[in-house]
Amino acid sequence: MLILIAGPYRSGTGDDPQKMAANLKVLEAPSHALFEAGHVPMIGEWVALPIWHAAGGKTIGDDLYEAIFHPVAGRLLLLCEGVLRLPGASKGADNDVRIATERGIPVWYRLEDVPGCA
Repeated sequence: MLILIAGPYRSGTGDDPQKMAANLKVLEAPSHALFEAGHVPMIGEWVALPIWHAAGGKTIGDDLYEAIFHPVAGRLLLLCEGVLRLPGASKGADNDVRIATERGIPVWYRLEDVPGCA
């Protein structure tokens, strides 16, 4: 399955690039286990960051940032077959869960609950 890993990226960082990079590492942490279980892990920032940079993005949270980051996750959820929601406050991740639930896409809150990851 293509599984979106959702959790805090920008939340709680004050837009500090080092804190955001640390959050991305947390998001990436379960990716190998998902891959080993036969899944393809996906993180919205893996897609959104290059698009934002290519579009000339410079300031985190600017209009261009907002126009790209959350819509990317919505589009990915058209393709994903599951969401792994990691702990931590995140409006974006909560929105991903909302969209997934509306679309009937399973949401897991623990890696060991994802099929094949027990």
